[in-house]
Amino acid sequence: MNTSTSISERERQILMLIAWELTINEIANKLFISPHTVVSHRKSLMQKLKVKNTAGMIRRAFETKLLHLPKVHAA
Repeated sequence: MNTSTSISERERQILMLIAWELTINEIANKLFISPHTVVSHRKSLMQKLKVKNTAGMIRRAFETKLLHLPKVHAA
């Protein structure tokens, strides 16, 4: 499965906001969508990434390079 092409741009936004620890309601407010829509996208992400929970979703997102840690420059 080519995860990067099967995930929509909105799903990517929601994935990033979940990784930043925003709640369902905070994500909904930030993106001007209903909390139910956020939950629907989250369920879709979990199915596409073939995981059982949020921790697995974030882990798989890093494994498949959907998410990455920012590079830190040494002083």
